[in-house]
Amino acid sequence: MDVAEIADQVGTPVYIYSRATFLDHLKKIQDAYVDIDTTICYSIKACGNIHILKELAEAGSGFDIVSGGELYRARQAGADLSKIVFAGVGKTDREIIEALDAGIGCFNIESEAELENLIKLCKTHGKTTKSALRVNPDISYDAHKHTTTGVKETKFGIDIERTMKIYDRYADNGAVEMSVIHVHLGSGGKTIDPYVNYVKKILPLVEELRSKGYAIDTLDLGGGYGADYETATVPSAADYAAGVVPLLKAANLKLILEPGKSIIANAGIMLTSTLFKKSSGNKTFVIVDAGMNDLIRPCLYEAFHFIWPTRVSANLVPEKRINGLEMENTEKVDVVGPICEGTDYFAKNRAIPKLERGDLVAVFSVGAYGYTMASNYNARPMCPEVLVDGDQFRVIRKRQTYEDLIKMEK
Repeated sequence: MDVAEIADQVGTPVYIYSRATFLDHLKKIQDAYVDIDTTICYSIKACGNIHILKELAEAGSGFDIVSGGELYRARQAGADLSKIVFAGVGKTDREIIEALDAGIGCFNIESEAELENLIKLCKTHGKTTKSALRVNPDISYDAHKHTTTGVKETKFGIDIERTMKIYDRYADNGAVEMSVIHVHLGSGGKTIDPYVNYVKKILPLVEELRSKGYAIDTLDLGGGYGADYETATVPSAADYAAGVVPLLKAANLKLILEPGKSIIANAGIMLTSTLFKKSSGNKTFVIVDAGMNDLIRPCLYEAFHFIWPTRVSANLVPEKRINGLEMENTEKVDVVGPICEGTDYFAKNRAIPKLERGDLVAVFSVGAYGYTMASNYNARPMCPEVLVDGDQFRVIRKRQTYEDLIKMEK
């Protein structure tokens, strides 16, 4: 599909997703873990468009949610509600009751207070459910400080040393089954070692709990599996499975996975148009019509996204998407947006082919935490989303209008 045709019909900036890509990524995960009983729950927070969720649900995916709004999205997409896990440290009573009424599969529990409240609400409303106690294994790895969640002194999870006391106090509560242990390190993993290490650290806890009569039958290993923001820099689904499946089979444990970016990140690009070029001191700036309100990851996480014009000569087609690329006939520029903030940038000191006003530019690997983190900052209408299927495309979210910006204020 020629993205210039999409730009002609829909305008820029625009998010464009490949159906074939995200379904292929899901299938590779499904195939990798076929040797054990595995429930794959796509993380809606990564990209929550209901058209994409519907495609994933029809392909057999469950869903990881973190709010009542995401539960609503899952239901609109026709999700199997028994394959939904509800995560997050601050679930409201309304959200919990909605999820209980829906009959979701499991609540991921982040604190003793949350567990107490879930038990109380179940008894008050005559419901039963299943919970997964999120245990903090205190394992660190190479990731941005804002996306690391598996170490002590974060707001997530319960210290591993407290787990037994919690089971001794709450396991026989009569309303909430506590048969699942949940572990999540954070986001952006690039090697399998931390994941294997946290399984090895959790298995003795599972055996100890079982020895005291607590029926632990499942590990929820969360998500956070890396995506190839740079070409071939993260393990495949098969690599992860090769490291953890033998451990889980030996322990007779079922598995829940909550992948997000590893499914959707590389299924999306953001297309933007070049507005102007300017020089200031020794710097050259390329100003595009997308801003940090459309894609906040570079300024929020210092995230790398490969950026390249959509039309270049044959000698300017890069072999790999890598940070620090050096090629002839390129220039070092800062790619920035129109937002009135110094942090409004997509790349700094980046070598790309020379751009002129009107040139289309693709920002790669934006499927995850791209549109879903967008906003109306600077009163900018949010851009559309487009789904490509083979040689056809359709708009799956319309571009906002100025009227949309104030509709809820009337």
